[in-house]
Amino acid sequence: MRQRLRRLKPRSLRARLVLGATLLATSAVLLCQAAGLALLHTWLTDQVDGRLGRFQPVAPLSRDVVDGRTTAGGIPGNHTLPSDYRVYFYDRDGHRLAGSLSGDGGGAGPRLPWSESALGLQDGRPATVAATDGGSTWRVIARSGADDTRVVVALPLTEVDEATARMLWFSLAVGVAVAAGVILFGSLVVRVGLRPLVGVERIARRIADGELQLSVPDRHVVTEVGHLSRALNTMLDRLRTALHRTEASEQRLRHFLADAGHELRTPLTSLQGFAELLVQEPEMTPQRRHEAQQLIVRNAERMSRLVDSLSQLAKLGDVPAMQWQRVDLLSLAADSIAAVAVQYPDRSIGLGALADTEGDPDEAELDVVDALGDPHQLMQILSNLLTNACVHTPPGTRVLVRVGTLRIRPNGQGTDVSDRTSANPPLAPGTLACAVEVADGGIGLAASDARRVFERFYRADSSERAAAGSGLGLAIASSAAEVNGGRLELDTRPGEGCTFRLLLPYQPAAASTSVPVSGVCG
Repeated sequence: MRQRLRRLKPRSLRARLVLGATLLATSAVLLCQAAGLALLHTWLTDQVDGRLGRFQPVAPLSRDVVDGRTTAGGIPGNHTLPSDYRVYFYDRDGHRLAGSLSGDGGGAGPRLPWSESALGLQDGRPATVAATDGGSTWRVIARSGADDTRVVVALPLTEVDEATARMLWFSLAVGVAVAAGVILFGSLVVRVGLRPLVGVERIARRIADGELQLSVPDRHVVTEVGHLSRALNTMLDRLRTALHRTEASEQRLRHFLADAGHELRTPLTSLQGFAELLVQEPEMTPQRRHEAQQLIVRNAERMSRLVDSLSQLAKLGDVPAMQWQRVDLLSLAADSIAAVAVQYPDRSIGLGALADTEGDPDEAELDVVDALGDPHQLMQILSNLLTNACVHTPPGTRVLVRVGTLRIRPNGQGTDVSDRTSANPPLAPGTLACAVEVADGGIGLAASDARRVFERFYRADSSERAAAGSGLGLAIASSAAEVNGGRLELDTRPGEGCTFRLLLPYQPAAASTSVPVSGVCG
């Protein structure tokens, strides 16, 4: 049974709306008609009750019947009244007399009992009884007559029943007409009203089939369909963005795996070759054996550094820095210069103050530039930047490190402009930031190289000295800057050198007593 009902249940929204509107309209019409029918029946019945209450039987005739001049057994026929009334009499013993007063000369009348005890009528209160032939009902009223007799007056409800029946058929006809009209015109109205939704459905199907460049038209701005269209377009925009990001991420992952495999293959091939040489030629000269062993150790160290760099990149992407401390950036820069100068003694690395050229002269500068972050990661950022400057610039090129504070302004330091590259999001304009710049006087980078300088394994310099690196130093520095809540950016032009800038938002010391969630500068 339930399955049959489910099959009969309309599945389309249009059919459901039409069916619901038809049921509601028809129900409302039938309910109003039923109320009017009940009111009509009650009003007509009250009219009959009024006639019963105003009727008074003929007294002499009633007296003849009551006194016995015409007995129940000897009445030749009922007395006729010039109306449709029926009058019946009960004697003092409670028996109904055979004679009666009728207005239609006989025929079917009300079904009344022969005993007064079974009559059940109260004086002056009308009641409805059935007819003797099973036809229309009768309305009767009882009164007390002379000498303890009872008089029952009756009127037929034929006209009331006929009027009620006609009204009933009329109501059914109106209900059927309303239902047909609602189905006909309701289908048209619903079809026109759902036309924008049908358009949205068609576009959605095309999008589901793979046409992701489409958008849902939202011409109906103030309607529910317009709201739905805008919501679908917003969802589609986010979906397209997510798909583009996923494709870009997969592409970067493929390049990363290919580059990592290539970087690891070279030292592994060297290790395998020299190890096989030592095994296959056990009687080689000590000098050649020592040379092979040194090459094995050198390639092993290179592979170890590469694996450590990859591990550090993975940790920076998954785990935030936890060793938050206030670090003097000037002292940190001096320590980084001293450490790198040992590796590159022929380099001239200077240390100076950074002036905010676009700042307000009346704005007070900070006496001490200290940052709130992980000192080891900040130290590694500066070391990687200095090492990168020493490796990728010609010998004798001067490197200058500047430390200071500056205000982030639109199109200024810390924002994205045409000649600036960064893998980190820009800082909000108006932010006071602590900055460390590492500038060199080299040949600079082309725009195509500058855009990819923070990518993993990317090398803009193809020289033998640059190829010795892993191509991960700037990627590690950029990730570490973002973990500490800052930004690492590059300003460069061909022939004008490179300037790497580390920016950390300034925060007063009083506001940094608790450990922050992300790194900020203090």
